[in-house]
Parts: sequence; structure tokens; C-alpha cells
Amino acid sequence: MTDDSRELLRQAYEGKSLTTAQAAAYLNLSPNTLSRWRWSGDGPRFHKFGRAVRYDRADLDEWIAQTACDSTTGEAA
Repeated sequence: MTDDSRELLRQAYEGKSLTTAQAAAYLNLSPNTLSRWRWSGDGPRFHKFGRAVRYDRADLDEWIAQTACDSTTGEAA
């Protein structure tokens, strides 16, 4: 995903809760990946409202920043 397309998504989702599909698109991941991560306790923070799962865009941005790496050893920056 290019920086321009991520910025367009960022603007579109400003101040909104995202569904799993929207969050996956924002992160350029599969919705199934986010589902697996929720089950295993990995991935970005999420909120549950009954059966509905929602992600805050700010939480996604924070998670992106926290997972940045400086090398292929997998150590966070």
C-alpha cells in the first residue's frame, strides 16, 4: 500500500470505528489475520460490542508505530 492510499484511508476513517474488514484494508491485511490475532491476543487493540468487533483508527496507527523494526531480526525499533 502506498503512502498516498494509506493517507486517503486515514482521512476516510478519521474519528470512526472500523469494522474488521475496514481495519484489515487499512492495515493491508486479511480480515482472517485480524480474527486470528484477536483469538491469540496479538495484533492491535479492538473493542467488542456484543458480537460486533470494532477498531479505533488511533489504535491501529499506534500499533503500526509499535511494530516498526530496524532490521530483519524482528526486534522492534
